[in-house]
Amino acid sequence: MKYNFDTEVNRRNTTSLKWDVGSNELPMWVADMDFMTAPEIIEDLQSRLSHGIFGYSVVPDEWYNAVCGWWKSRHGFQMDKEWLIFCTGVVPALSSIVRKLTTAGENVLIQTPVYNIFFNSIINNGRNVLENPLQYDGTGYSIDFADFEEKLADPQTTLMILCNPHNPVGKIWDKETLAQIGHLASKHHVIVVSDEIHCDLTDPGKEYIPFASVNDECRENSITCISPTKTFNLAGLQTAAVCVPDPVLRHKVWRGLNTDEVAEPNSFAVPAAISAFTRGAGWLDALRDYLYNNKQTVSVFLETYIPQLKLVPSEATYLLWIDCGSVCADASRLEKFLRKETGLYVSKGAQYGRNGTSFLRMNIACTRKTLEDGLERLRSGVNRFIKEERG
Repeated sequence: MKYNFDTEVNRRNTTSLKWDVGSNELPMWVADMDFMTAPEIIEDLQSRLSHGIFGYSVVPDEWYNAVCGWWKSRHGFQMDKEWLIFCTGVVPALSSIVRKLTTAGENVLIQTPVYNIFFNSIINNGRNVLENPLQYDGTGYSIDFADFEEKLADPQTTLMILCNPHNPVGKIWDKETLAQIGHLASKHHVIVVSDEIHCDLTDPGKEYIPFASVNDECRENSITCISPTKTFNLAGLQTAAVCVPDPVLRHKVWRGLNTDEVAEPNSFAVPAAISAFTRGAGWLDALRDYLYNNKQTVSVFLETYIPQLKLVPSEATYLLWIDCGSVCADASRLEKFLRKETGLYVSKGAQYGRNGTSFLRMNIACTRKTLEDGLERLRSGVNRFIKEERG
């Protein structure tokens, strides 16, 4: 089937979080695609809708089979059905896990710059954020393992949230790196929660490695949060899964999710996931090609027209991490200027950690026409910003 990602869909006045902005503004911030989901999923949801009754739902065997089948066929990882727990979303799962597996005042380690909601899930529950800042060499990121182990060794550190692949830097962690993370976490009795929501959004020819698939040490000391929502643009349907191989740990997570009442599906959450994981492969492959071409368009545009900005190489996600350090030390100022002067709405890097201050994050999951509009606004805004800075 041929999929057309150039189709413009008007999302204004549709109660969209992303598009609830001024009429002159172009939102390229939150991780929400401007593409309709796969037509196969729409077809299956329309069939469910036509039934006309939307009572309480259970999670059928088809859901477990769909999730296990997808990870086996797409990622070479065989899950057992017993490992899986339905959840209404990755963020609710993370917050519930933090509450259930740690106590107030303990440390939860994260690797910054990282998804800003990780901070919320930790701080809002009375736990301490402990940062293991990633090392940036001007072109890419790596882990400072000396600092990493030192912070894991703190007896107050009991949990780590891993972002795999990493948002916002677009990094796919290799097997050796994941094994080292797993070994050190196990050595210091720190449970690893791996957020793998972006795992299917890798560049063509690139493949992520599920943390739990690396070895026994990683599998038995980990919790993995997965979902079709980012991949297939289904966030509003509130559907995810938590994978916990260790039975004792799984019981604790199951108790936490049920206590927090985030383990029951709405009428569309399960059918959407089953459809995505059984019928969505062709659409996803076409999407990955389109997103990759968008990335290349941005890369060439920045090199040609805004060389002051540096695009950090990315292998995954549709979120680009842009180094603005040569323009201003605090990109929050540039972010505000761009929105006020051009209407371009991107994300300031400071919200992803202190080492993200000189960066912007830009969502390119949009049509080519929208992307070109955004890039022109970026070029115009940066040039005007530089001119005003120089007086």
